[in-house]
Amino acid sequence: MAHALAPTQPTTLGTLGNVLWIVFGGGLVLAAGYFVAGLLLAITIVGLPFAVQVWKLAWYALLPFDKRVVDATGVASGLLAFVVNVVWFFIAGLWLALAHVGYALACAVTIIGIPFAIAHLKLALLALRPFGKDVV
Repeated sequence: MAHALAPTQPTTLGTLGNVLWIVFGGGLVLAAGYFVAGLLLAITIVGLPFAVQVWKLAWYALLPFDKRVVDATGVASGLLAFVVNVVWFFIAGLWLALAHVGYALACAVTIIGIPFAIAHLKLALLALRPFGKDVV
């Protein structure tokens, strides 16, 4: 039996979804934007914990298929994660989630775009509260 935090094994369908996501879903541009935002946050000492979470979003935005979001354990969870998630929600989380919901609505207009819409909704949930979560 696989461990709950073990990385998921890539599947052919997931790999195809990731390739289509990068080419047609804007995954590369989205991930690059998150990565650059993380670099800007990492320049400051105060923004470094937020940069780590933005890079988590970048990784998930680049390859959302064959990945899943799980609850983190240890220091990254609990009351501290809740408090920082509240701060994150008002600074960036709400706006990022709304943007992903907008992208999801635009993708859901066509039948072919529905898997991309689902990926954007998963990104929206992670963007709302990234602290205390891991992408595996």
